[in-house]
Amino acid sequence: MKKFWRRLNQNKGAVVGLVVLAIFILISILSPLLAPYDPHQIFDGKFNLPPLWSGGDNAHVMGTDDIGRDVLSRLIYGARISLTVGFLVVTISLVVGVSLGLLAGYFGGWVDQIIMRGVDILMALPSILLAIVIVAILGPSLQNGIIAVSIVYLPNYIRVVRGAAMAEKKKAYVDATKCFGATHWRQAVINILPNCMAPIIVLASLGFSEGILNVAALGFLGLGAQPPIPEWGVMLADAKAFIETSPWLVSLPGICILLVVLSFNLLGDGLRDALDPKLKGQ
Repeated sequence: MKKFWRRLNQNKGAVVGLVVLAIFILISILSPLLAPYDPHQIFDGKFNLPPLWSGGDNAHVMGTDDIGRDVLSRLIYGARISLTVGFLVVTISLVVGVSLGLLAGYFGGWVDQIIMRGVDILMALPSILLAIVIVAILGPSLQNGIIAVSIVYLPNYIRVVRGAAMAEKKKAYVDATKCFGATHWRQAVINILPNCMAPIIVLASLGFSEGILNVAALGFLGLGAQPPIPEWGVMLADAKAFIETSPWLVSLPGICILLVVLSFNLLGDGLRDALDPKLKGQ
């Protein structure tokens, strides 16, 4: 563990990403205390106020939107929603994808064929297009957007875990456990799965950024979170008509998405190098 943290600490990008993520996580946890106003509160007569640094009102540091809601408060609450979205997408796709990948890699045969043909079907369409189709069937909402993005990223986990499980299954320690009468459950879950965790951890860290980005994209298209939920993608969609007159309404949530996604990607690269130094620099 000390060697892992030493390797991670050598990657400055990963350290910066971890610090930025820690700040956003802290903001999301303390959002009721940090937000100056309720994110849904409307201030009469204060429409499209510019940020304080552009000559705005002291009471609204980052200005207000087109119907008079405080932008800073909505950004702070949006951090909680976006990070929760990323966590749920990774959790759902991780649990289902790892289970199916482990089944395919361990048992092989017809089990592998059925699961991998399903993966081929999911991978036949671009990810965002497949997510749009699923949400169109289920109906536009934040919950259905999370489900759609989770389904879209199942193939990534299934393929990685399947490959790792197939490699581990051929090793001597698996044959040794068979000689001692280990059950399939014990061999797959207790013996093989822990040795597949390194790529799973890296994939999960990158999955956070992909989940946040794609759910935000669905929100921007009107298929994910619905107004007046203070989700960053919804804020972008609401502000697109004011991109020339009030550019801060678009740039501020866009910067938040950029920072979180970039931080997760930097951390994912750092975790990859720390968990498997042979891949460093590739």
